[in-house]
Amino acid sequence: MKKRVVVTGIGAVTPIGLTVEESWSALISGKSGVDYITYFDTENFDTKFAAELKGFDPLNYMDRKLSQRTDPFTQYALVATDMAVADSEINLDKIDKDRVGVVYGSGIGGMWTYDKQQNNLIKRGGNPDRISPFFIPMLIADITAGRISMKYGFKGPNYATISACTTSAHSIIDSVMLIQRGNADVMVTGGSEAVICPMGIGGFNAMKAISTRNDAPQKASRPFDKERDGFVMGEGGATIILEELEHALARDARIYAELTGFGLTGDAHHITDPAPNGAGVASAIELSIKDSGLDKKDIDVINAHGTSTPTNDRNETAAIKTVFGERAYDIPVHSIKSMIGHQLGAAGAIEAIAAVLTIRDGIVPPTINYEVKDEECDLFYVPNTAIKKDVSTVITDNSGFGGHNTAIVFKKYES
Repeated sequence: MKKRVVVTGIGAVTPIGLTVEESWSALISGKSGVDYITYFDTENFDTKFAAELKGFDPLNYMDRKLSQRTDPFTQYALVATDMAVADSEINLDKIDKDRVGVVYGSGIGGMWTYDKQQNNLIKRGGNPDRISPFFIPMLIADITAGRISMKYGFKGPNYATISACTTSAHSIIDSVMLIQRGNADVMVTGGSEAVICPMGIGGFNAMKAISTRNDAPQKASRPFDKERDGFVMGEGGATIILEELEHALARDARIYAELTGFGLTGDAHHITDPAPNGAGVASAIELSIKDSGLDKKDIDVINAHGTSTPTNDRNETAAIKTVFGERAYDIPVHSIKSMIGHQLGAAGAIEAIAAVLTIRDGIVPPTINYEVKDEECDLFYVPNTAIKKDVSTVITDNSGFGGHNTAIVFKKYES
């Protein structure tokens, strides 16, 4: 018998809210967090908008010294983790910290730090003596896991995952496996990203991956809509506290949901494009259902990757049809990226929290900006308005450059 793993704490900062409940309220009301970029001058950029973390001031959460020695992606992670740990109500004085681990990821890491330090180097005539001694510790993607463990004294398994847009989904899955193997009782997991900077926007513009709908930025993220033209860059951080069931029950923890299964696959196809007909996604979903010990008819909702790119949405739709056949048309399939953009490495964790809250509240957030039907994307995408539904089981799937695919099943907890 596999050890059962449950969600006992959540925390997030997103473009539509600096707390979980604020973000969730905005999601179910269909609020867009996309607007024109304020972080830098976009005059020479093809894309002039993104989903920024509005109103975030690190000094509201940490002292000036720490804020100056951490990249924004680490700041987002630390703040989200503070919220999740508090939400879990774990007694830090009584818990065995050797049995608490941290697996936390970022798809890119400290791109803002790299951007700024490189500019400083150029402006100062190429003199490397002007490079900050904190440049590397601020840049590397694993620093969030390290800083989280240092803050709380968590001495269990500690590392980062990096797998593009499946990064934090892989963090969650690795954490589940560590608990099931008996390596930890509690895992702090999730992801963060902060790449709305000149090199981030410019790089994704160069590969024609992000939308250029500059005349209507709040309409730009339109998953599954025929007029989609690329994803919208987002940022933020999300942390989930996962706990072995008996450990959670012993401390009378509140349980949001149970994570019952997962699937992991690789496309072995292309550096950016998904496998034809979403074959890798379909396999990951199939594996997650099998791992959960469920039947396909038990799946109530699919929280889709839904990036708003032509290839992803078409292939993801095909994958869902492959797995569920005709029943695919009866399952609500939605994408919260329509409101918060694409958080890259943080997307899986933010979407996992949305899945858990969908189960808790029986509300499926909408896919906003769905206006023009695409013949190849013909499922029920919860267009523009949230729906109320008794939800017991949600699958959330993600895919990433390099051909990575994940699927996770969350289920209403039953003793």
